[in-house]
Amino acid sequence: MGLIDVKDLQVHFPVRSGIFRKVEGYVKAVDNVSFSIEAGKTYGLVGESGSGKTTTGRSIIGLNQITSGEVLFEGHDLTKGRTKENYNIYKDIQMIFQDPYSSLNPKKRVIDIIAEPFRNFQNLTPDEERREVQSLMDFVGLSPEAIYKYPHEFSGGQRQRIGIARAIALKPKLIIADEPVSALDVSVQAQILNFMKDIQKELNLTYLFISHDLGIIRHMCDTIGIMYKGRYVEEGTTDDIFNHPQHIYTKRLLSAIPDTNPRKREELLKNRQLIGEEFNKLSNLYFDENGLAHPLQRISSTHLAAISKEGK
Repeated sequence: MGLIDVKDLQVHFPVRSGIFRKVEGYVKAVDNVSFSIEAGKTYGLVGESGSGKTTTGRSIIGLNQITSGEVLFEGHDLTKGRTKENYNIYKDIQMIFQDPYSSLNPKKRVIDIIAEPFRNFQNLTPDEERREVQSLMDFVGLSPEAIYKYPHEFSGGQRQRIGIARAIALKPKLIIADEPVSALDVSVQAQILNFMKDIQKELNLTYLFISHDLGIIRHMCDTIGIMYKGRYVEEGTTDDIFNHPQHIYTKRLLSAIPDTNPRKREELLKNRQLIGEEFNKLSNLYFDENGLAHPLQRISSTHLAAISKEGK
């Protein structure tokens, strides 16, 4: 059992129409997703927009209602919501959001933003609170004297560091990072990613890292899950996914990664054409009649792919 175990997670949103808003059907944003994350590791969740990866992360932390399935954090079932019994468990699960500006209240000073977790879960005096916030600011590489400033007075990278400071305030065990650097400049992205790896070692953090950028996923993650239309199409170690991809969707994602070497341009183009031909000829091995992924089949002890049994 890992630090967190997700089993057959389903998140369905009702589709309503008519004057009485009658439910006509459901959008299956997440459909039977299962994975496990070991303590101290980084699990990458990859997929295009609308694949269900963000909904999965938000469901774990309680921001989206779970339709069915289990989410076990250190053996505690989180699918019951924030009950009195498990309320304190949520201090061990924090989230870093995609947009570092919209995730920070522009009307609040930094001291109030970072101190919010303390006010929710601890009873600190104003002086203790100020010292804790200043210590966190210093830890994430920002001036402790800047705690009385507002979010708009910082750059994008600095705002994301403030978001990270808020996330680690209560020394959580799991951090869900939802596209944490996609809104930042490339040079700033590298700084934030390296900083996240450094604090992971120092604080023994576990990450669920959600991204559409395979380059970042390769740099950050130990294990990777690939999502398409709410389902898993492949799961494996970083080596499994990048060096031995099995599902056609994974292959297409990998073939779309640009290469700065102009000499490989023809090779990349030829590879993309071969993958396109494979998809046209053998699509039934990878997707059912509704265009959804088949159930996962085990390829090795660490590698699973959604390939029909005929295609194994």
